[in-house]
Amino acid sequence: MSFNKKTIEDIQVKGKRVLVRCDFNVPMKDGKITDENRLNGALPTIKYLMEKGAKVILCSHLGKAKGPDPSLTLAPVAMRLSELLNKEVVFAADDTVVGDNARKAVSVAKDGDVILLENTRFRKEEGKNEDSFSQDLASIADVYVNDAFGSAHRAHCSTVGVTKFVDTAVCGYLIQKELKFLGEAVQNPTRPFCAILGGAKVVDKIAVIENLLDKVDTLIIGGGMAYTFFKAQGYEIGKSLLDEERLDYAKEMMEKAKTKGVKLLLPVDNRIAPEYADVEAKITEDQNVPEGYMGLDIGPKSEKLFAYAVREAKTVIWNGPMGVAEFKNFAAGTVAVAKAMADSGATTIIGGGDSAAAVNNLGFGDKMTHISTGGGASLEFLEGKELPGIAALNNK
Repeated sequence: MSFNKKTIEDIQVKGKRVLVRCDFNVPMKDGKITDENRLNGALPTIKYLMEKGAKVILCSHLGKAKGPDPSLTLAPVAMRLSELLNKEVVFAADDTVVGDNARKAVSVAKDGDVILLENTRFRKEEGKNEDSFSQDLASIADVYVNDAFGSAHRAHCSTVGVTKFVDTAVCGYLIQKELKFLGEAVQNPTRPFCAILGGAKVVDKIAVIENLLDKVDTLIIGGGMAYTFFKAQGYEIGKSLLDEERLDYAKEMMEKAKTKGVKLLLPVDNRIAPEYADVEAKITEDQNVPEGYMGLDIGPKSEKLFAYAVREAKTVIWNGPMGVAEFKNFAAGTVAVAKAMADSGATTIIGGGDSAAAVNNLGFGDKMTHISTGGGASLEFLEGKELPGIAALNNK
């Protein structure tokens, strides 16, 4: 996949109708937005286009709508954006997304005006990438901008289909930043390059492990995934998470690492409990988990081992917590990795999802070089897959 995509700075936008795909899939409670990170992330692109005299038309999905659903309207987003931009964002309340309200708002818009369309998933065609909706979106736009990295792995009308019907399709600042950091890290990292993978299931990270073993100098595996690797080595794992079908795969990956000269680090001790609950942790002497117990976090010796590997690296990518980080008794491993990355002089990249939430909640967010805005998208990126929403944009 080419990462050398045209950006909003490569094109003229004055007087043009610019359709911007944003990620406004924000958490809501009682019609109020409870986390504004994604709105704030979209502001630089929106402000740039306003200042350059574009007629800015924003679109996004919200939630898992399968057609018009009043509880998933983007109206609260329009209200909050108006406050953040200090300018009215006209909300086009059409269940068809591109209806009479949208067309009228676009036709009377002046340079620098901002319009927000209704939830793109109110149209059933969106998820199927059907031409009818893609053409509707393109009919109110001269230029298309994708700034929703979190949706770039989906081939939907608003991320891919619309690009077939406009001549100019470029990325905004958010996607530009993702391509710079994730793209450079995976394609051309400053070495030593260390990747840290956590999370519960091996199956979720199979392709990531395979792809990264061809690229990294050190691969750290923690979280629930580690117990399948322990079992494959003959250790006792008690009641810990186990993916029986992936035992041979775990052995193959350890062999592959050895053959390629990649340092594959697994935990050397564990924090354990008799049940999946936030109870006081016991710490094992080594990798073995006794019968009747389950591993819920890496232990203190593992924390030191992993922190040392992070300190030695020049580029570090992290995806997935080291334990059940939402339990305070089993968050220490995740905290230790976050702290090691925050204290390191390396380029540090957090691959979205749970790791991003953990790093932000722990207060280390501003110490990282880059926190990806897309969980699923950054995972597919690390798998080496082509992201349809990026591939569809114009190359430089």
